[in-house]
Parts: sequence; structure tokens; C-alpha cells
Amino acid sequence: MSAETWQLVVDAERFSVVAHAAGAYHLTWETGPNPGYGFSIATNDRSPLSRERLEEEARGFLRQVDAETGHIE
Repeated sequence: MSAETWQLVVDAERFSVVAHAAGAYHLTWETGPNPGYGFSIATNDRSPLSRERLEEEARGFLRQVDAETGHIE
């Protein structure tokens, strides 16, 4: 399976989403202060995540980011 990439906008923040394999994703925070910074998520049973679930995960990531450093502390 080749990696599929698309854009996700959450609370005015833009993420590039790469689906590496069934149920495995990497989200890069494109509008964040640190180039290339983001997170990965995967399901145990390789089931795909819905767009809504990926949005929830991105919101959770953004809530954890320190406003001064732009990183999760």
C-alpha cells in the first residue's frame, strides 16, 4: 500500500495526514511554529479511523502543546 496524503483543518490549524498502512497515520502540524512537528496514531486491529476521530486526536494534540515552545512538554 502506498502512503495516501491529505489535508485536515482543525480549529484553524492545518495538518498533513499520511496514511502509511491500514489504521496507521502520521499528522504533521503544517501551521505550527516547528517545521515537521506532529504525531502518529494507529489502531491495534488495523481498522481505519474516521475523519472525525482524526479531528478529535488533532484537537487533543493541540491542547497539549505549550504555547511558548510549540511542543508538548
